[in-house]
Amino acid sequence: MKIAILGAGRVGSSLARNLSNNNYEVSIVDENKNKIDSLQEKLDIGSVVGHAAHQESLKKLGIDEDTIVIAVTSNDEVNIIACQIAKRQFKAKKTICRFKDAEYINNLDIFGENIIDVPISPEYEVTSHLRELIAHPGANQIEEFADGKVKLVSVKAKKQGKLVGRELKNIKEDMPNIDAYIPIIYRKTKPFIPDGGTIIKENDEVYFVSDANNIDTIVDEFRHDDPSSRIMIVGGGKIGFSLAKELENDYKVKLIDSNDEKCEELSKSLDKTIVLKGSATDDDLLKSENIDSIDVFCALTNDDETNVMSSLLAKKLGAKKTMIILNNPSYLKLVPGFIDIYIAPYRLTVSSVLQDLRESDVAQDVILKMESGAEAVEGVVHANEFTSGLFGSSIDDIPMPEGASIAAIVRHGEVIMPSNGVNLALNDHLIIFLKDRNILSGIERLFHEG
Repeated sequence: MKIAILGAGRVGSSLARNLSNNNYEVSIVDENKNKIDSLQEKLDIGSVVGHAAHQESLKKLGIDEDTIVIAVTSNDEVNIIACQIAKRQFKAKKTICRFKDAEYINNLDIFGENIIDVPISPEYEVTSHLRELIAHPGANQIEEFADGKVKLVSVKAKKQGKLVGRELKNIKEDMPNIDAYIPIIYRKTKPFIPDGGTIIKENDEVYFVSDANNIDTIVDEFRHDDPSSRIMIVGGGKIGFSLAKELENDYKVKLIDSNDEKCEELSKSLDKTIVLKGSATDDDLLKSENIDSIDVFCALTNDDETNVMSSLLAKKLGAKKTMIILNNPSYLKLVPGFIDIYIAPYRLTVSSVLQDLRESDVAQDVILKMESGAEAVEGVVHANEFTSGLFGSSIDDIPMPEGASIAAIVRHGEVIMPSNGVNLALNDHLIIFLKDRNILSGIERLFHEG
């Protein structure tokens, strides 16, 4: 499959790495020659130095009716025009277009019929993730599957948690009315697939899957966190503003921004949020705003250093939990242990794009940890040469590559946890956890049609 990536920023570069490592035929265009040269040194890809929305650049990329175009420059208008040229001039097979401004997504028809096949908005996804994490104290990561019926949640086990020191096979005794499955545990940053005899230890990062309605009950078994009521947001950009707007009716929200005009605009657009003009790294400002009473401190500016430093300061001054946006992949290994939760927008974009490139019937594809390659996929089981002898057999008998485990089954809208008594059926939605995304091809055989 031919892939043309427009834009070699953090998102484009990350996509180029992921796709080229998975045997896609990748080419990329960007005006910055240094970025292009750096990628070419590390990856086996084609490249063009040029403007992403210029016809000549797209021609050099070799776009044709077999090419999927992924427009992920930092400029929405450039992405839109590039998709128009790719479809009308070069008959591209599919266009995937990234939007910073979600308003465009609601009006795709104005750009032309069938011009943009797949719109993606990382800003909307980030806001949604932050809102979920604030609503479920104690959870470090929350991902939805099966149209929200199933949630995969990661929790760091606290010493006082009820399940610390207990074997997994005894969890049912602690939660007799709740079905949950633990597909993987990270211990000292190393992942492993547990069994019934695995004992949960303090600071284990435990991933569990369950019906969406059970999340808070299960999280409380691993750790108890009081509900959040006071939120402080740093950065009045699209994400900061959207989050404040969504939270202000249910929480006490304060928003800090350093720009006078932006603060004035925010004050007019927000109803209950207290807008403060100043620097989030000013300890006097944080102290005067009672930072020690803040339940969640969210640093959401476009500057990673500001996000990291303001969160470290807020934590030192008494904020209970810190969440930040992190754009630079180089920082991923530095912040764990210092920052409670970090969200990488480019991870969400890469997940969305990979999902739309699958040739099998994969309904959801989520990269859980960029640095380790952990991934979770939801796919629909079809009748084919591989599955023909598996229908009616136990889920446990499905041949799976090492490092993969079935975490949940959704059948006719019902969520079923995997066990020896559950047999595979046609059109089952399987949610599968992969310790390493390189083994994905080993499970995609379940989801191929015909």
